Amino acid sequence: MARFCLTNLAKFALLLLAVSLVTFALVSLSPVDPVQANLGQAAYAGLSDAKRAQLEAYWGTSVPFPERYANWLAAAVQGDLGVSLRYNAPVAQVIATRAANSLALMACAWVASGVLGFALGITAGICRGRLVDRIVKGYCYLLASTPVFWLGLVLLIVFSVELGWFPLGFSVPVGTASADVTFADALHHLALPAITLSITGVANIALHTREKTIDVLESDYVRFAKARGDSTASIVWHHGLRNLALPALTLQFASISELFGGSVLVEEVFSYPGLGQAAVTAGLGGDAALLAGIAVASAALVFGGNLIANVLYGVVDPRMRKGALQDA
Repeated sequence: MARFCLTNLAKFALLLLAVSLVTFALVSLSPVDPVQANLGQAAYAGLSDAKRAQLEAYWGTSVPFPERYANWLAAAVQGDLGVSLRYNAPVAQVIATRAANSLALMACAWVASGVLGFALGITAGICRGRLVDRIVKGYCYLLASTPVFWLGLVLLIVFSVELGWFPLGFSVPVGTASADVTFADALHHLALPAITLSITGVANIALHTREKTIDVLESDYVRFAKARGDSTASIVWHHGLRNLALPALTLQFASISELFGGSVLVEEVFSYPGLGQAAVTAGLGGDAALLAGIAVASAALVFGGNLIANVLYGVVDPRMRKGALQDA
């Protein structure tokens, strides 16, 4: 167990180091000038060369990439992720402020897509070859080929513009003080982005669960149960759920990275102030410190999801727990 923990801790540290290094490298290779992006074209054109050099030195954009990354890394190890150029605030504060919205959005979409996909997959597997099965497969294939930003725009036009059931964007009503925002207001603004993100996440879990359901129904112990007179629903409920839950659980936790990528697009479409929107803003503004902080936070989230999946494997199937401990 100790070796298992140390191995995963070492992998986690190397992952964060690689993600932060690649992020800084990409920002340094980007043609975006952070000073110009943050000041604006008109203000930048009116600056003298001396003033530009002063701003570059103040923001550290003129420092060579190796030295700049080394300085950031030394501070990050001590808990200081730097200061965001775009928001003029500590990176940790920007991430903490935006993370609550993103985590709420992703959590709602993650649960909804998992439950709906699992239920549809089992239903399609039980009704293999029938009309219900064809409808579920067609629905999943259509979703798998639909860009999440396009789906978000369609839902925004239909349910916000035409029907007026949901707000056009943002996480709170425009012009309302944060102290006056109720839970119902926040939920109302969260609903449509969460629905958009959850719809696109249904396809993989539903199709994989369908195939696994078919395998379970064709197994020997299911044939024996049917010979005893048990119904298909009873067999799936009492004998198949454990075998079906393991691959579904695997896919759900493995899909966290896709979920985060989808949330970036959804937050842009709905102007939802989360980490995804902040990442886009940081990338367009050459804000290396903020972009690296968000990349590290998202990598930690994905790594944590995969680690939880590995641990839950052992809960569902003790044989896998023994194998993991032996390998560690």
